Amino acid sequence: MIDRRLLTHFDWLTFIIAVSLALVGLLSVYSATHIQSHAIYRKEVYWVAIGISAMSLTVIVNYSLLERYAYAVYASTITLLIAVFVVGSSFSGARRWISLGFFTLQPSELAKLGLIVILAKYFSEKETPAKGLALKDLLTPGAFLAIPFLLIAKQPDLGTAIILFMIFCSMVLLVRVRTKTLIGFILAAAAMAPFAWRALKSYQKARLTSFLDPDSDPLGSGYHLVQSKIAIGSGGLTGKGFLQGTQGKLMFLPEHHTDFIFSVLAEEWGLMGSVAVLLLFTGLILSGLNAANGSKDRFGLLMAFGITSMFFWHAVINLGMVSGVLPVVGVPLPFLSYGGSFMLTSMIAAGLLINIRMRRFIF
Repeated sequence: MIDRRLLTHFDWLTFIIAVSLALVGLLSVYSATHIQSHAIYRKEVYWVAIGISAMSLTVIVNYSLLERYAYAVYASTITLLIAVFVVGSSFSGARRWISLGFFTLQPSELAKLGLIVILAKYFSEKETPAKGLALKDLLTPGAFLAIPFLLIAKQPDLGTAIILFMIFCSMVLLVRVRTKTLIGFILAAAAMAPFAWRALKSYQKARLTSFLDPDSDPLGSGYHLVQSKIAIGSGGLTGKGFLQGTQGKLMFLPEHHTDFIFSVLAEEWGLMGSVAVLLLFTGLILSGLNAANGSKDRFGLLMAFGITSMFFWHAVINLGMVSGVLPVVGVPLPFLSYGGSFMLTSMIAAGLLINIRMRRFIF
């Protein structure tokens, strides 16, 4: 039985925001794909239902169990990432998925939660020096990042690798790092940038540079951004109306039901609809920060902040990407973009925020 005290403190705000965003995503995915096929929409409906069920189960189980089994959780995600290269399936030159018969799993999505849990466990057990973390203090957590980062980058999945890196940086800054260490880290990253650039594939380089001038190659590397801007701009103040968008359903906009789902939404619902979605994401971020601030223990604080940073960077990078402010790196929008593993991960993450917040008074 569930302790009634927990229900008294249930975080309805986070629950309502997560479900609302998922429903908006369902409408947008349907609008973007209904002409070509109803199969994608049906799968998304199933995944939203599964995701809400997973979120409910996540709320019930005390999050402190994740602290106890943090290393097992992390090891499991690494094992799945390695399994991708052994039994994984390929699509468009990328090997990211494991077929489990009735559905396909993308382990890189679960790796985000695995990284958050292990970093929260590690930093909650280590007392931060008065001056902040030194370079030697970052070796172990850096290794926790490096393993999934390299495995995911090799798939290749640059977008998810970037999200992992941003989650790591966010949590390290929360724990507090020495100014000298931070400066040294930035200089080291700058020095490694040329080598990282050489390691990228040609299409990844084109995506990273095309946002500077997408019109220079409107039918090639800049095609995604050009079509996305047309979709967003044509929506005007109130949009063209549900199912009336042309960029998505007529297939002018690539990845219209995944990475560029916001462009479909903006075309049909306009500025007003776009602002409403932005307000929902703002509410989710603020609710996550509130959960972190009110957590009863350091592990809960760090995990809630890590999850909030995951949502924040996903939203910022995706919205910057589809509007042409940031390069196209293949980062989906939480709850809205099509994708079973991502929907499941987002719902579990929201469930953990609810879990942490509702247990802040229970010892």
